[in-house]
Amino acid sequence: MSRTPLNTRTVLAGLLLVAVGAGCVALGFWQLDRARERRGIALNIEQGRAASALNLNAPAFESLPVKNWTPATAQGYWRDDLSVLLDNRNLEGRPGLWLATPLALADDRAVLVLRGWFARPLGVDAAPRVITSNEQQSIQGELVERVPRLFELWSSNKASRLTFAANPNSPSVAKVPAIDTGKLTRLQNLSLAELSEKSGLHFLPVVLMQTSASNDGLIRVWPEPSVDADKNVGYATQWFGFSAICFIALLVFAWRIKRRR
Repeated sequence: MSRTPLNTRTVLAGLLLVAVGAGCVALGFWQLDRARERRGIALNIEQGRAASALNLNAPAFESLPVKNWTPATAQGYWRDDLSVLLDNRNLEGRPGLWLATPLALADDRAVLVLRGWFARPLGVDAAPRVITSNEQQSIQGELVERVPRLFELWSSNKASRLTFAANPNSPSVAKVPAIDTGKLTRLQNLSLAELSEKSGLHFLPVVLMQTSASNDGLIRVWPEPSVDADKNVGYATQWFGFSAICFIALLVFAWRIKRRR
């Protein structure tokens, strides 16, 4: 008995099942890779927070290896005249801003401190005035290597908008009991190199996210990377399940073709 030749539609259907099944397998392994990455991030956070607190005033600090999320302390004076607002920083779905202010240390060094979050003023609401102090501050927090960035499609072609109302190098800058946030520059992202260039300060190569309490009305809840590896494992299981369905369907398809021939 002669065999019936396979038509084009049958061949394409079989190839489609193979391609979809292989794609699902690839997506499953990709989700497992994401799970491993998130476990690594979670381990880095745990190790960083378990480390001994660093003193940013120590002269040898810049030569020490530093991990993100390491606790740290710093003593110095606020440079309120160099404060900047970081825009589009949401907290639990509420739009808001971060207040970032350099803390001047000894030996002409400084560290950029993310002081906290406040809700974006809407409508006729006035921008808040953040209580500050001329006295020496002792700030506790956690270190990160840079200000957490937001995606900016236009950042490579847009000139910097970082400016300060007063001359940052002038020793006669008046201290005020509160910062009027309505007069501060708003930026989407901020780099230490740019801030150093515009301010003339020598910044430590880290950013301090303040966690210590302060009577300034700011909320100090900082974002953390997602470390829910179990979710990725669940997604991987689903993709492997879809691939199994495809390959089972391919076997059934091949068996039926064999019976017809």
